[in-house]
Amino acid sequence: MAEYMVFIWGDEQALERADPHIVEQTMAAHREFARRHAAALRGGSRLHPSSVSTSIRHHAPDGGVAISDGAFSETKEVIGGYYLIEAADLDEALRIAADVPAPFGGVELRPVLPTS
Repeated sequence: MAEYMVFIWGDEQALERADPHIVEQTMAAHREFARRHAAALRGGSRLHPSSVSTSIRHHAPDGGVAISDGAFSETKEVIGGYYLIEAADLDEALRIAADVPAPFGGVELRPVLPTS
């Protein structure tokens, strides 16, 4: 078994402008996704908006650090949440990731490198 991160990308302005009923339907779809895939889920959460993020950049070769408010760059879509899943192989991980509700964007699937 391997672990995979499913990053949920979306347009924050579209989410803010969306009908509250659509937002609630999306949250209900996530609850249903979590129920359906409980055996594969190892974690996951919705994130606060990118406006409250802080970016930290390391500068080589001096090792300096720059800290700034906000996301790394201005972009229409940002990571709004994630799931950590465990799957037998990439095909199974793709089937699970394809089931993630993402009406304001899409998802990205990446294998997690083992720590040992």
